[in-house]
Amino acid sequence: MDDDLEDRPKTFPSMRSKPYTPLVFQVLMRINVRVLSVLLFLGLGVMFYIGARTSPIIVFVFTICLLSFLFSIYLTRWVLAKDEGPPEMVQISDAIRDGAEGFFRTQYGTISKMAVVLALLILIIYLFRHLTPQQESSGVGRTTSACITVAAFLLGAVCSGVAGYVGMWVSVRANVRVSSAARRSAREALQIAVRAGGFSAMIVVGMAVIGVAILYATFYVWLGVGLPGSMKVTDLPLLLVGYGFGASFVALFAQLGGGIYTKAADVGADLVGKVEQGIPEDDPRNPAVIADLVGDNVGDCAARGADLFESISAEIISAMILGGTMAERCKLEDPSGFILFPLVVHSFDLVVSSIGLLSIRGTREPGLKASSEDPMAILQKGYSVTIFFAVITFGASTRWLLYTEKAPSAWLNFALCGLVGIITAYSFVWITKYYTDYKHEPVRNLAMSSSTGHGTNIIAGVSLGLESTGLPVLVISVAIVSAFWLGQTSGLVDESGNATGGLFGTAVATMGMLSTAAYVLTMDMFGPIADNAGGIVEMSQQPESVREITDLLDAVGNTTKATTKGFAIGSAALASFLLFSAYMDEVSSFARIPFNQVDIAIPEVFVGGLLGSMLIYVFSAWACAAVGRTAQEVVTEVRRQFIERPGIMDYKEKPDYARCVAIVASASLREMIKPGALAIVSPIMIGFVFRVFGHLTGQPLLGPKVVASMLMFATVSGILMALFLNTAGGAWDNAKKFIETGALGGKGSDSHKAAITGDTVGDPFKDTAGPSLHVLIKMLATITLVMAPVFL
Repeated sequence: MDDDLEDRPKTFPSMRSKPYTPLVFQVLMRINVRVLSVLLFLGLGVMFYIGARTSPIIVFVFTICLLSFLFSIYLTRWVLAKDEGPPEMVQISDAIRDGAEGFFRTQYGTISKMAVVLALLILIIYLFRHLTPQQESSGVGRTTSACITVAAFLLGAVCSGVAGYVGMWVSVRANVRVSSAARRSAREALQIAVRAGGFSAMIVVGMAVIGVAILYATFYVWLGVGLPGSMKVTDLPLLLVGYGFGASFVALFAQLGGGIYTKAADVGADLVGKVEQGIPEDDPRNPAVIADLVGDNVGDCAARGADLFESISAEIISAMILGGTMAERCKLEDPSGFILFPLVVHSFDLVVSSIGLLSIRGTREPGLKASSEDPMAILQKGYSVTIFFAVITFGASTRWLLYTEKAPSAWLNFALCGLVGIITAYSFVWITKYYTDYKHEPVRNLAMSSSTGHGTNIIAGVSLGLESTGLPVLVISVAIVSAFWLGQTSGLVDESGNATGGLFGTAVATMGMLSTAAYVLTMDMFGPIADNAGGIVEMSQQPESVREITDLLDAVGNTTKATTKGFAIGSAALASFLLFSAYMDEVSSFARIPFNQVDIAIPEVFVGGLLGSMLIYVFSAWACAAVGRTAQEVVTEVRRQFIERPGIMDYKEKPDYARCVAIVASASLREMIKPGALAIVSPIMIGFVFRVFGHLTGQPLLGPKVVASMLMFATVSGILMALFLNTAGGAWDNAKKFIETGALGGKGSDSHKAAITGDTVGDPFKDTAGPSLHVLIKMLATITLVMAPVFL
């Protein structure tokens, strides 16, 4: 570092006058420790009592989840015990924390108000809706059904919000510790980032599992399920759909708001700072740099935590519904194993992912030089360990819960279905890595295209994204057909002798794909933590050797974020297929006539499909446009500060970081409403309008048919669009990173400027529209499940 730069200012402002603590934690902190301990033990006692009244399987699930929470506490204490580095690092981290927590409070305050309004709407609809024959025979009236659904919706929304807060809470405290560790060794920095991400992953997955388990057990005991004249256990999972809808609702707005925030700040910082002023990415002279770093936490950590929470919850509930339906058709004596199987699989996910996390040590292998270590290879090794144990535990789970005398070999077929899902997950991770990691040819070719200008970079990036949809779709297709065939040939048949295990086989494959979800989320959380660590190192003006370590971790983080998005899209495709089947079963129950197929040759049904596809494109357009409009405000503000405060470039004046944070926060909250409202209102309006039209034309099931067509077309279009957006955006980002390693002229070259343009175009693709799409797909399926009575 040059001597004349030693006097650069290294103090950074707080974004808020006092730290923010959520109300629930404020209340808990005011309670006496002994009283709190007594309340905790009483709560655990009640929970295990209800679990014991329900099933030993539920007790097992509760135990594993509690052990995983204890492991999370260990990870937290381990990470927080690490030093935070010099004061300038701490000040930057505090500014990031203040901005992230302030935005989170405002964003989730807005989301909670919308959730309450939607809960009231659901209550009104359910008070006047039809009842299924099963509900009538069990004595569950409209009022009870309405209260159960609304309570489940609100609980799912609250848990999703907590999952998002946990993701953000750990990231804003781990980033500075990773920065400090990078001053000593790359391996130590890697381990801290991984364990910090692991804490968030354990909490998110554990909350999703224990939330569904508590709801199931509570309803089981409260409604007297299984007793004469009461609800059958196979009908109970349908009462849980509100939980999945609540989780989807919060996840969609969290992803939209956080995605708009992070990418608008990133684009604004890059266009003015890197392109116009020629300063580094996280240079302290850039007024938007704090907003950019805050965005990593609210967009990539908080939103992704809520996202995966929703994915796991929706998959568990849909698999429970299909398991109960199949058990009922096959007249199995004890259907509880097929219903509770998803909870057990994800409980083992917590165990095997913990083993994978602990396999990543803080010291390098003997005889291996630090410079030759590849962080991605270390993470992949941990993932391989996790997959190995996942295969073993999945096989044991199928033998334990899915064995039945009616089809003694069925459990083996379902174990193979799980193996199909695990292979699918690994394939998605590998394919996405191939298209987004600069160690492979596609990204290197994209970087090479930057040497001939901005236009050729954009063309190459778009073509790479379009091409990247091919292999994932083939993998999904093979997985669905293989799992369905294995389930269909499992030997389980209904009273008429027809094979009934196909859909459940697909559900088991989805569970297999998500059987390592906690470790995958860990890799995802690693990305923004490493990105923040690099920003803190740059802003605090650490030596070049430290920056090299954080730059390497940041590049790996870009790849892990892209691979986990690919993983999320694949799981969304399979989960949406299951939710679609559950929707058709629910319509059959309400309509009291079979609803097994949808004929797209009917004009109205075909129109429903067109509307579903249109919804995907319009939603994507509005999400990207929201980023563009917000980024324009940031660019204008940053340019204004550089003009009005010329001393910023000479370190004689401080930028107004808080102003950029405020602009991005207010704009992102405003911009998230329009696409979010489109996603919620569209399926309800389409179903209701065609319901009325169907009754006028003598087609009583036209509403459900049109909605089913909308779901099918929206799922197909959404998967392809999300694959294109996520992969193209990730490839553009890493092409820029590759050039910044010194290739093709390195930083500041014409190739680098062209790559920055590509990265700017890809920002709203990979972190706003793309991730929001796979949440949208599942939310469309869950909202139609909840609102099915409106369409009849």
